[in-house]
Amino acid sequence: MLTPNPARGEVVVILAGAPRRLCLTLGALARIEAALNLSDWSQLPDRIATLSAGELSAILAALLEGGGEAPEIAARATVPEAASALAAALAACA
Repeated sequence: MLTPNPARGEVVVILAGAPRRLCLTLGALARIEAALNLSDWSQLPDRIATLSAGELSAILAALLEGGGEAPEIAARATVPEAASALAAALAACA
């Protein structure tokens, strides 16, 4: 079983039927900003309400990569898994 490091902001969630580690690293944040065409991080809360499937997948891929997981796993996640994973990852950084 994967063990998250809360000091790093890591969280472990189930994606595509297996536990996966997510982490919002600086690199993940940069990829998320680019995928959503944000000028800075403060715009993210408003954008989350209107994410497309492709944008949700891109965010999840960035968080997976930040956690040391293969970003391709994002494409195999269900929508409920992806939404829950995003919420958990953001809550871990709060």
